[in-house]
Amino acid sequence: MAYVDGFLLPVPTKNLAAYRKVSRQAGKIWREYGALAYTECVADDLDDERRAMFARSVKLKPEETLVFSWILYKSRAERNRINKKVAADPRLKAPEAMPFDMKRMVWGGFKTLVQL
Repeated sequence: MAYVDGFLLPVPTKNLAAYRKVSRQAGKIWREYGALAYTECVADDLDDERRAMFARSVKLKPEETLVFSWILYKSRAERNRINKKVAADPRLKAPEAMPFDMKRMVWGGFKTLVQL
């Protein structure tokens, strides 16, 4: 079954263009090493209390945009293999150069329950 890494991260709205550039490069690298899909989304509908929990989970500030991302793999073993290669790839910038606060990013790995 497929495996997914999911991410929520606060990106300063003024840095969205820079984040998009970093994300496109990262996505190409993940796909090059075997990820099946790489997707980045920006929050568009977090107005009610239940949806606002996404923003609270990263302590989203008014000048930030919430990004929801996921990477799809064939399996957890494939994810581990791919992420090891990605982590060693010199094309990715050092964490200090990222256009967002990595300390407030939340992420996790998920086994597929239903796939249609």
